[in-house]
This record gives sequence, C-alpha cells and structure tokens, in this order.
Amino acid sequence: MELFVRECPGLAKALEGIVDAQRSLEGMGGKTRQLVNLAIQTANRNPRGVLFHSRMAREAGASRGEVIGAVVMNLHLSGLAPVLDCLPAAVEGYGSD
Repeated sequence: MELFVRECPGLAKALEGIVDAQRSLEGMGGKTRQLVNLAIQTANRNPRGVLFHSRMAREAGASRGEVIGAVVMNLHLSGLAPVLDCLPAAVEGYGSD
C-alpha cells in the first residue's frame, strides 16, 4: 500500500475517500463490516486482505469463531481452495486469545 500511495497519490486519495464513504454507510456496524470483508477477501483468494481484516475484525469485537466462520462460509460458495489458502492468514491475523 505504501508503494501505491507513493507512486499514485491521486488515486490513493480517491480510494481513501471511497473507503471513508463506505464506513459512513448506515446499516452495518464495524464488526459486521469486517466479517463481510473477510468473506469477500476469502472468495477473492486474498490471504493478505484476510490477514488485515481479521485483525480489524478482532479490534471491532469479533470472536475468533466469527472470524473463522467468515472464512469457512466460502466452502460451499467458492470451494475448498480459497478456504485453505486464507484460513491460516485469518488465524494469524486474529492472533492468540
């Protein structure tokens, strides 16, 4: 992300505005938003995104079981491979209890 900000500052600023606008939407609290992000990142087979969003989910009050559940719910939607790719990142990002 640091490279993106340095090399494309205008785009990075625009992206920040979009993210801020999404955060201000009503209807989902921070924990729910992070769990949804985890499921999306898993479906996209993005372990790095899963790592970061599992940390943010914990900070927003999600339990370890909720974080793991958001990843493994993709089993019937996206298949076993994305779950196996992303589950270690979710556990690492959440940390130990």
